[in-house]
Amino acid sequence: MVLLADLCVDEYTDHGHCGVVAHDGSVDNDATLELYQQVAVAQADAGADVCAPSGMMDGQVAAIRSALDSAGHDQVSILAYAAKYASALYGPFRDAVDVEIADGGDRRGYQQDPPNAREALSEIRTDLAEGADMVMVKPALSYLDVVARVRDEVDVPLAAYHVSGEYAMVEAAAANGWIDGDAVAMEHLLAIRRAGADFILTYLARRAAQLIGS
Repeated sequence: MVLLADLCVDEYTDHGHCGVVAHDGSVDNDATLELYQQVAVAQADAGADVCAPSGMMDGQVAAIRSALDSAGHDQVSILAYAAKYASALYGPFRDAVDVEIADGGDRRGYQQDPPNAREALSEIRTDLAEGADMVMVKPALSYLDVVARVRDEVDVPLAAYHVSGEYAMVEAAAANGWIDGDAVAMEHLLAIRRAGADFILTYLARRAAQLIGS
């Protein structure tokens, strides 16, 4: 079993951002990178096989790779959330972990703009150049075109994240008897795989394993 540790700090702050917030309310990228380095080393010390930075800070992969190597964790891999969009589909997760961005703010300053597909390719090239071993597109289902374009562009393991909002829509529709939940769940995952993802992060994992096993 591979132990993958998500690396972000929004759940531990009172402002809900993915980094250190400066006095003017902006996210301090450089200060955040220093914090990410400490978190990455702590995760590796605790036994993580893969660190997965999800904060979308500039230079995060290079900073984390340097910190891991300096701490003797050169065998710990990095899965970069390289194409993480500022999506409306993260709502159920944020509710579950009680994360709310202060003053009605958002993360559009550091997450990617939903209409822009080319930026994803640029971010992925940058993260690979900085030392990422794997890359991710998030969300998955609403960005299958991006998954397919990334698959054509790079030859490293490609992940796609079937996020909480995508999962919740299946669950809600199934609970109301509008769809066959199991069939739609598998269709979602098959579509993501068909688009080019090598592996999928999903809240449907346990159910999918049971369905495949049966």
